[in-house]
Amino acid sequence: MKILAANRLRDGEAVWFSTERGWVRRIAEAEIALDKEAEERLAAAGQAGKRDNEIVDPELIDIEIVDGSVRPIRLRERIRAAGPTIRPDLGKQARPDFSAAA
Repeated sequence: MKILAANRLRDGEAVWFSTERGWVRRIAEAEIALDKEAEERLAAAGQAGKRDNEIVDPELIDIEIVDGSVRPIRLRERIRAAGPTIRPDLGKQARPDFSAAA
């Protein structure tokens, strides 16, 4: 399983792609590719977002579902999804609408 991650060009925010909503701030809203064809569609969306100057560094990342929640395999991506590990008062985890389980 994979999702498409990137950084929004206008503010550097880590974002994920959703066919229904475009680039979203919450990893839980990301579209999950279950096969090669879906991965190719996501990769094409990443290239389109890059071409349109919406995002930079689009990358398909490996995920797993843990207790019903999307969880990146790599620690780097988990940090991008939540925010700084040494400052929980900053980043996504400090926002009122953030839920690690969501």
